[in-house]
Amino acid sequence: MHSTLPFEMNIAVNTRLLIKDKLEGIGWFTFESLKRITTQHPEHHFYFIFDRPYANEFIFSDNITPIVLYPQARHPLLFYLWFEYSLASLLKKLKVDLFLSPDGYLSLKTDVKSLAVIHDLNFEHYPQDLPFLIRWYYQYYFPKFARKSHRIATVSEFSKLDIMNLYHIPANRIDVVYDGANEAYVPLTDDLIQTVRNKYSKGSPYFIFIGLIHPRKNLANLFRAFDLYKKKADGNVRLMVVGAKKWWTGEINAAFRGMEFANDVIFTGRLNSDELRLVLGASLALTYVSYFEGFGIPIVEAFRTHTPVITSNVTSMPEVLGDAGLLVDPLKPASIAEAMLQISQDENLRKDLIKRGEIRKELFTWQKTADRLWASIDKAIYDK
Repeated sequence: MHSTLPFEMNIAVNTRLLIKDKLEGIGWFTFESLKRITTQHPEHHFYFIFDRPYANEFIFSDNITPIVLYPQARHPLLFYLWFEYSLASLLKKLKVDLFLSPDGYLSLKTDVKSLAVIHDLNFEHYPQDLPFLIRWYYQYYFPKFARKSHRIATVSEFSKLDIMNLYHIPANRIDVVYDGANEAYVPLTDDLIQTVRNKYSKGSPYFIFIGLIHPRKNLANLFRAFDLYKKKADGNVRLMVVGAKKWWTGEINAAFRGMEFANDVIFTGRLNSDELRLVLGASLALTYVSYFEGFGIPIVEAFRTHTPVITSNVTSMPEVLGDAGLLVDPLKPASIAEAMLQISQDENLRKDLIKRGEIRKELFTWQKTADRLWASIDKAIYDK
C-alpha cells in the first residue's frame, strides 16, 4: 500500500513485546506487521522503543532507530513509571508525528497523537482470571487509553463492537486490521507427519492445544472433554498441550489430576516456531476452545497446515473460523468431546474442513494486517 503521508514522518513504536524467543500473540502481531511496514515505507522514520536490551533481528531496516528506556515495564507500578515518565519525556524530545502502541498501552502525559492497538477486553469480562494489581491497572487505564487515542486498531469485528459498547468509542475511530499467520506453516507430507508423531507422541495421533496456559484458554474443560472422548473412542489418540504454564491455576490442576486418561496428555512446554508448525501439522485437529479470544491466531495457522479446527462458538472465534471447522460450546465438555469424535471418526468431514480452511486462510495474512494497520496510521496522522 502506497503512503499518502508527506515525506519523512517520524513514528515512535512501543516495541516492549519484541523479546527474542518469547513472542506471544501480541508480540507476533508487532513483529509481523512492523517488519512489513518499516521495510515497505523507507521514506518514513521509526523509533522502536524497548524496555530491555533488544535483539538485532527486530531492527528490520535502516529507517529504524532503536531506543532502550528503563525501568523494565513488567508490573503495574513499572508500567506507570515507564509510560507516564520515561516514555512521555522521550516523546517530547523526539518530536514524533505519531506514537503507535501495538499492545494498547499509552502515555496519558503526552500530547503526541497516538494509535493504540487494543486486541481484546478479556479483563473486563473475566477479571477473576488476572492477579488483582494487573486487573486493577487494566480496568482503570484502558478506558483512559481508549479515550486518549486518536484512533484505535483492533483484530476482529467482535473486539471493535466490544470497545464501542464498553468504552463508548465511536465506530469511525476504530479500524479492524485482523491478525495473520506465519507463512512457514504449510501442510506436512505423510512421512513427516509420522516422524513428528514418533518424536512427540510415541507414534500416536493426537489433538493439540497451542497457547499460553491461562484460565481463559479453558484447559480445564478441554481435559474433561478429552476424558469423555476417550471413554467413547477406540484407539490410542492422545492430547498435546503446547505452551508455557504461566497461569496454571488450581482449577486447571484439579481438572488434570481428576482425569482418568491423564497419562495420554503430553505437555511439551514452549516450542519454537519451527517445532510449532510441525506439531500442529502432524495433529489430528486443533482443539482451541477458549471462552474468550480477540482473534485466535492458531486457527489460521491450522488452516495453513491442513489441520481441522475445533473451536468455541463465542467471542471472535466464529468470525475467524467461518465455515472451516466445528464450533462447540466451551462451557460444555460433552460438546467438545462430540466434535473430537466426529473429527477422529469421519475422514470425509476432515477432508471437507481442510478444503474450506485452505480457502479461508487467504482472508488472514500478515501482509493484509500490515496494509490495514498502515491505513490506520495514515488516518491517525491526518485525523481522517
